Amino acid sequence: MRADGGVRALAEAVRTGERSALAVARETLAGIAARDGAINAFTSVTEGRALAEAAAVDAARAGGRDPGPLAGVPFAVKNLYDIAGLATVAGSRIDRARAPAVRDAALVRRLGEAGAVLVGALNMDEYAFGFSTENSHYGATRNPHDPTRIAGGSSGGSAAAVAASLVPLSLGSDTNGSIRVPAALCGVFGLKPTYGRLSRAGLRLFAASLDHAGPFARSVDDLALAYDALQAPDPDDPACAARPREPVSSVLRQGLDGLRLAVADGHFAQQGAPEIFAAVERVAAALGVTRRVELPAAGVARAAAMIITSVEGAELHLPDLIARAADFDPMTRARFLAGALVPGAWYAHAQRFRRWYCEQLTALFRTVDVILAPATPYPAYEIGQAWIELGGVRLPAAGHLGVFTQPLSFAGLPVVAAPIAGAGPLPLGVQIIAAPWREDLVLRVAAAAETIGALAAPSPV
Repeated sequence: MRADGGVRALAEAVRTGERSALAVARETLAGIAARDGAINAFTSVTEGRALAEAAAVDAARAGGRDPGPLAGVPFAVKNLYDIAGLATVAGSRIDRARAPAVRDAALVRRLGEAGAVLVGALNMDEYAFGFSTENSHYGATRNPHDPTRIAGGSSGGSAAAVAASLVPLSLGSDTNGSIRVPAALCGVFGLKPTYGRLSRAGLRLFAASLDHAGPFARSVDDLALAYDALQAPDPDDPACAARPREPVSSVLRQGLDGLRLAVADGHFAQQGAPEIFAAVERVAAALGVTRRVELPAAGVARAAAMIITSVEGAELHLPDLIARAADFDPMTRARFLAGALVPGAWYAHAQRFRRWYCEQLTALFRTVDVILAPATPYPAYEIGQAWIELGGVRLPAAGHLGVFTQPLSFAGLPVVAAPIAGAGPLPLGVQIIAAPWREDLVLRVAAAAETIGALAAPSPV
């Protein structure tokens, strides 16, 4: 069994002694050394730590102790997660000079407690402000399905590492689509849980009222196993709600009986390439979905999300913008400076609108359980490409990638981004959306669609 096998099977092989965690870790590290140069997903490889953790897993099993549900499973994290002993750079040059973290981020600890083995930190857009992971300090992460194209962002390294089978699990973060966009473009599964569901303690935040943490994997089952290990209230994150753990792995195969599904119309049926909408319709048809619904004022929600993101991000980085402006990526600097100049009244109005918008979505989800929508408006474009044309309209290639994700993170909804089977030479993704705290529903629908062959991660590359 290879280290890039399914998470459940790999962990079971380690738990039973069929494989040693140490052998899996060595194989994984060798694969990263041999193949990551062409992808540039990793910014740091924690080889010594990985071997020590893997040896500890083997020792626990040999001593008759439970090595955990993710025993020996390699994983890596976006480099805005604290890793003890490493500076948390968050894709920046400025933070290279920060003191090394003294403690792992909460979610890194939780995967470790479940027996998973950390192998490194992953590339991203600087301070998570971007959709392409074309990082001017660490280089662009390349899409494993076509290395001339972007991996998406800002968690591009996290998606690419899983798509390339360098690791079976990774962690990213999502503010406006930073899990869902790269998951779709790289052809893997990504979960943006409900805002407040998973702890962000030990993460370098971007926009605190919008930031989510979540996992990537190559199957729904793997995604659910990781999600179950990550759950738990955390007093170290004020946003992490004090809700009990709600494991989902056991409900994945319940099917669709009794569920009311619909396809998002209006905003989510415009401003995209025809092949995107056609692919989503194929998924809907496979699931027997004919109903259409419209999310109220989704375009306005996207605009309000942009205001909140830029203002909160600029506030976090204002001292460095004043003292070290030249050390920022030029595009990141320009976006933060624009946010610093936004009138306070605009921010207040955006937050008032946000409350109204969430009320409207609450009402909508009384009439439907799960909604399908495109994840991105087009497949991955070429690295360095600045513009893209849709229907005769010239649009910023990176900036337009969030057109379908931003209205959903704005409301904190749980969403699975999933790869559509048979999409073509480049992956395309669908968003599976539910009301807050209903991760069970989005994963259950994703599992049903995967079972009938409507969703599937493309073959490892």
